Amino acid sequence: MSIRRVALVWLLGALAPSLAWGATPLIVEAALDRQVAAPLLDAFEAAYPNIQLTFRDHSTLEVDARVANEDNPPDVVISSAMPWQMARVNEGYAQPLESPAARAWPQWAKWRNEVFGFTFEPIVMAYRLDLARYMLPPKTHADLHTLLRRHRETLRGKVTTYSPLRSGVGYSLFQQDARYTTRFWDLVAAMGAADTHLEANTRSMLEGLSDGRYWLGYNLLGSYAMHWAQTHPEVIVQIPQDYSLVMMRMAFIHRDAPHPAAARAFLDFLLSQEGQRVIAGETPLFSVRPGVIGPYTAQRLRDQAGDRLYPIPLNASLLAFVDPARRAAFLERWQREFHRLSHPAPAQTPAATEPRIDKSSQR
Repeated sequence: MSIRRVALVWLLGALAPSLAWGATPLIVEAALDRQVAAPLLDAFEAAYPNIQLTFRDHSTLEVDARVANEDNPPDVVISSAMPWQMARVNEGYAQPLESPAARAWPQWAKWRNEVFGFTFEPIVMAYRLDLARYMLPPKTHADLHTLLRRHRETLRGKVTTYSPLRSGVGYSLFQQDARYTTRFWDLVAAMGAADTHLEANTRSMLEGLSDGRYWLGYNLLGSYAMHWAQTHPEVIVQIPQDYSLVMMRMAFIHRDAPHPAAARAFLDFLLSQEGQRVIAGETPLFSVRPGVIGPYTAQRLRDQAGDRLYPIPLNASLLAFVDPARRAAFLERWQREFHRLSHPAPAQTPAATEPRIDKSSQR
C-alpha cells in the first residue's frame, strides 16, 4: 500500500466519529406548528449544526398514535394533549433525561425527570374586530354565554371551538373547564344551539375568523392566536378575565429513540437558558424557566393575570382524563348537552350570571 493511500485510510479513520456524528438525524414528532416554533428550531440547528433535524407537525391524536409505532419510533415526542402525554409516559414509553437542566427544572413542570412542560400557554377567546358593530365582545366565560343566548340568530354558524372527539387538546380543555365552573354545560348547550362549528385545531379556527366564516372563537391556544394576530389585525385575542386555563407543551424522549444522544441534546436545549430565552423573546409559547427575560414568560403572564390563571397540573391526576370509561361518559354528555337547546329560542333572554369558580380544585 502506498504511503499516500495509507495516509488517506488513516485520515478517514480519524474523521469517522465526526462524520458519523455529522450524519446523525433527529426525528421529532410534535403537535406544534412549525411556523410558531421556527425561531426555537432555528436556534437549535445553529447550536447543533451536525444534527439533522426532521420536525413532523401532526395533530395531537396523530402524535399519540405514532408513539406506539414499534417499527418507526420517533426520538422526541411533543404534544399539548397533556393527559395523552402523561399516559404514554406512565406506560413506559419515555426514558429519563439525566442532566443539570433536567434536575433543576421546576417540579411543577416535570414528572420523574421523564416528561417536561417547557411552555406556559394561556387558553384564549378570539373574535373579529368588526364584532363590536353587532355586540360587545366577550371578556369572560359568562359574557360568552350571554352573547350566545341573546344573539343566537346573529351568531348562528359563526362561532367555533374545538371538537372534543377529534382533538386531544380540545377534549382536555373542556374537561378542565368542567372542573372550574358549574355553568360549563350551559355554555356547551348554548354553543350547540348557535350551531357552533367544531374544528380539530386552532389554525382552522383562526383561518375561519380571518376569512369571515367565523366571528367568535372559544378555547383557542393562545400561542397560535397571538402569533396569527401579529399579521392578521382583523383578529383580536382575549385572555378571559374570570379565569384562564394554561396548558404546557409536554416533551419526552422515546424509550426506543433511534438517536438517543441527539434526542437528549434537543430536549436539553428546550430546557436550557438559551432555548427558553428564544421561547420568551421570539415566540408566543411563553417560557417556563425562572429568570428568563422577555415578553413571553410564565412570570410575566402571572404578573398580568394574577390569580385568574389556572394552569393544568402536570401530575398523575391527568391519567384520569384518558380513562376509556370516563372519556366515553364525557363525550356522551357533550353530545347530549350540545344538542339540548337545538330548538329555536326567544331572541332576548336574561343575562347569564357569572360562573362560580371552584378554587378548591385549583392546583
